[in-house]
Amino acid sequence: MDIREALQRGDVEDAITRVNDLNPEILDTNPSLYFHLQQQKLIEYIRQGRIAEALQFAQQELAPRGEESPEFLSELERTMALLAFESSPSAPSAIAELLSPAQRMKTAGEVNAAILESLSQGKEVKLVGLLKLLCWGETLLEDKVEFPKLNMEEILRT
Repeated sequence: MDIREALQRGDVEDAITRVNDLNPEILDTNPSLYFHLQQQKLIEYIRQGRIAEALQFAQQELAPRGEESPEFLSELERTMALLAFESSPSAPSAIAELLSPAQRMKTAGEVNAAILESLSQGKEVKLVGLLKLLCWGETLLEDKVEFPKLNMEEILRT
């Protein structure tokens, strides 16, 4: 929970520290996640108007990763485009959305999925898995036995 809160308030460095405290292998074995955390850090520099630091960070940390992967390069280019618009309303939505709270949530969700995966709990919340298992079991039993069924739509609406 602390990791998600750190990302939601834009404190990427704290989130990275907490992830490493939890399990240092998470970021070592997931280069895409590490890149997205670094990308979020760059976005936070730009959001705060720390342009010189953003440029230096992008050159030292993200540019080498962009050279390794075309996917990372295109994401880095999109992030760097934020500098050209400086919170201008004329920024294309694909670029402006990087400054939205949804971007922070997306990064936090990716971190959460990696943490759950590292704990061998899968990327899905356990309740969802249990509900799927219940529906599957009911389907198997329908032809063999009469039993009271749970109306999941009704339960979810309340």
